[in-house]
Amino acid sequence: MKKKVYLLTTALMLTFSANQLKAATVITEPAAKEITLTEAQKEAKLQAIKTRVEEIKAMDKSQLSKEEKKELKSELKSMKAQARGLGGGIYLSVGAIIIIILLLILIL
Repeated sequence: MKKKVYLLTTALMLTFSANQLKAATVITEPAAKEITLTEAQKEAKLQAIKTRVEEIKAMDKSQLSKEEKKELKSELKSMKAQARGLGGGIYLSVGAIIIIILLLILIL
C-alpha cells in the first residue's frame, strides 16, 4: 500500500513538473543571442545603468510631454530587465518549490 502511494505521488509530481518545464522553454525574444561578458564588463554595464537611473530620477518630469514620459518609463523597464539578466542568480518556480517541499515531507 505504501509503495502505491509513493508511486502515485511521484507520478503526479512528474506530471506537474513536466508542464512547468514546457512553459519555461518559451523564448520571449526571437532574435535573442547568448552573449557572454566578463565580470568587469558586467560591472561596467551595471554601473552605467545605475548612473542613467540616477539621471532620470534627478530630472524634472513635470516639463515632459506624455510621450517623453512613456519613453522614459519603457527605458527604465528595459534597464531593469538588463540589470536582472546581468545579476544572475538561481530562480525557482512555484511548482519547483512545491515539489521540493513534497519530497522533503515524503523523505522525512
